[in-house]
Amino acid sequence: MLQKAIPILAYLNAEETIKYYTEKLGFTCINTYPAYLIFGRDTIVIHLWLCDDPEIPKATGCYVLVTDIDDLYKEYQQQDIIHPNAPLKDTPWGMRQFSVLDNSGNIFNFGQQI
Repeated sequence: MLQKAIPILAYLNAEETIKYYTEKLGFTCINTYPAYLIFGRDTIVIHLWLCDDPEIPKATGCYVLVTDIDDLYKEYQQQDIIHPNAPLKDTPWGMRQFSVLDNSGNIFNFGQQI
């Protein structure tokens, strides 16, 4: 029945967001609309809507299950986008995970089951 969830996050500036997602996060810009952006990478799709309140993206985010988390961590380390309070670590709940913030303040938690 249920197949996939697509996060819909807020963004503050289209030009900066497109640059950040493509150059820093390694996503492809699939489509742009007035006040709406769509990005993809591998099997993940992220939708973003234009927001004028900077507090909204600071309070939202998503958890992305990945394979090869160590390689993804190295890739994002080279981009210098690892959240300073959420480096790669093994958790008591059986996940190896880390976090990054996008240019608007949305948090992305990336995890792989140990």
